[in-house]
Amino acid sequence: MPRRSARKAIFEAAMKQFIERGFSACSVEDITKAARVPKGSFYNHFKSKQSLAAEIVTEYGKGTTDRSVLTNPAIAPVTRLKKHFAALNAYFSCCTDGCLVGKFMAEVSVDTPQIRESLRRVLNLWGEQLSSALAEGQRQGSIRKDLPADDLAAFLIDSYEGAILRTRLEKSPRALGYFVKVVFSSIIA
Repeated sequence: MPRRSARKAIFEAAMKQFIERGFSACSVEDITKAARVPKGSFYNHFKSKQSLAAEIVTEYGKGTTDRSVLTNPAIAPVTRLKKHFAALNAYFSCCTDGCLVGKFMAEVSVDTPQIRESLRRVLNLWGEQLSSALAEGQRQGSIRKDLPADDLAAFLIDSYEGAILRTRLEKSPRALGYFVKVVFSSIIA
C-alpha cells in the first residue's frame, strides 16, 4: 500500500479548512490535526501558514469549473461568458462555504504579503480570461464598446464575488441569478 504524502495531506486539509473557516480562524495545529499528521511535519513542507495559503490560492485560482470555455474561438463570445457564469452559478449554488478568493480578499492585510500577491495573480489571470472574451465580443459588435474590456472584466469579477458573499449569507442563490440577469442585460450591444 503506497504511503500517504504528508505534504499532500496538509495541503488538502488546509484548503478545506481555509474554505470553511478562512485564513485567520485556522491554526497550523488545526490544519495538521485535520490532515492527521504531526504538527512538526508541517514545517518540513511549508515555511509558514501564509506560504501554504499563498500556494493554495494559486491552486484554487485555476478554477473549480472549466475556464477554457472563455478562450474557445469556436463559441461566440457572449455564449462563452454565459456558459462560464452558468457553470460558476451551478457550483456556487451548491457550495455553502463561498469562494476562497473572496474570503481571503476580506482578510488580507499588510501582514500577509504572500497571500496578497497570490490573490493579485489569480485576479489578474481571471481578468485576462474574461477580458479576452469581452474584447472579442466588442470587436464583433456583440458586447458594448463604451467601456474597456479590462474594466468590464474587473467589474464582473468584483460583482460576482459580492454575489457569492450574498449567496452564502442568504443561503440562497438568488444573488447569482440577479448577477447574470443584470450583467447580460447591461453588456450586450
